[in-house]
Amino acid sequence: MLDVAKEAGVAIATLYRYFPSKTHLFTAVLADQVARLEEATFAAKPGQDPVEAVAELLIHASRQLLRRPLLANAMMQSNNAAHAGTVADAVRIDSTFRELILRTLGLDEPTDHDLRLVRLLEQGWYGVLTQSLNMRVEPADAEADIRLACTLLLVDRSNA
Repeated sequence: MLDVAKEAGVAIATLYRYFPSKTHLFTAVLADQVARLEEATFAAKPGQDPVEAVAELLIHASRQLLRRPLLANAMMQSNNAAHAGTVADAVRIDSTFRELILRTLGLDEPTDHDLRLVRLLEQGWYGVLTQSLNMRVEPADAEADIRLACTLLLVDRSNA
């Protein structure tokens, strides 16, 4: 936290006022990045398969995160460790990302089953991203895995 405060040019007490822990800080940074991703509209182009559009969204997000692997690793670990009851940004990340995927799929009124499929896809993507960050899978293989996960999990959605 001291390094972050020094880099930001603020007193450590100021940083702790807004972010009581590293988990809060890095989860807030991830929430900001997810919000920026949401601003870049992802929707299936005319004639494009919505599942392919979701795969492109997840691959784009992966590439953005992998540009700064140490930061991405800190954000992912913090988000995974964040308790929904104490770190509000963790809930915001989940809901924003879920809504982004649903919107990309064109699911305005998702069923419980749709929500479950999207949740499983998000969890699978986190796993692939973690493997990529830990150099356990090559980027091309990670992208192929993301595409396959989208195909397998989203084929059974309500608007397919």
